[in-house]
Amino acid sequence: MSDYLKETPSQTAGPFVHIGLAPGAAGFDIYDQELGGDIAGPNAAGERIRVEGLVIDGIGSPVKDVLLEAWQANAAGVYAHPESAGDVEDGFRGFGRVITDFDTGEWAFDTVKPGPVAGRSGSVQAPHINLWIVARGINVGLNTRIYFEDEVAANAADPVINLIEWEKRRATLLAKRSERDGQVVYRFDVCLQGDNETVFFDI
Repeated sequence: MSDYLKETPSQTAGPFVHIGLAPGAAGFDIYDQELGGDIAGPNAAGERIRVEGLVIDGIGSPVKDVLLEAWQANAAGVYAHPESAGDVEDGFRGFGRVITDFDTGEWAFDTVKPGPVAGRSGSVQAPHINLWIVARGINVGLNTRIYFEDEVAANAADPVINLIEWEKRRATLLAKRSERDGQVVYRFDVCLQGDNETVFFDI
């Protein structure tokens, strides 16, 4: 008999990530209220939008066991944080958490379109949503940003986008606008590898 314990099989995320962080979506009725897919809350001011997409692996297939967290400013560019430079909007959450659909791999957040945000040294950042992604096989969560393709002037002046040298790489951060059933929808697919790999940030 061996004196050594066998190594536990490695699994970087899930299935416990779903049960602990998004149990309702995984079929477990544990909490009275979850963070869920409504980032702004029902009474937030601004243009209501839906942001949706897929997380795509290196061979072009949707990844179906992903957890995504989003954090954003409100329509006035103010984060729901006590140290924000401005009055925090009453009832604005600014944070959401969803998992991808187990069958299709689709994910979605409902929110309001954020406004420009004050940056460092007097700079102004274009409207964006911060996105954190974790899934099986990803050892460290991936951080990226969702910018909006119709914010052309703001994007051109954004100090973060301008750190990215190649225009093709910048384009991976732009969500595409459309309308469906009277609702504004922005499409943002996250590519983990390949020619169209999404820009990820080291923070």
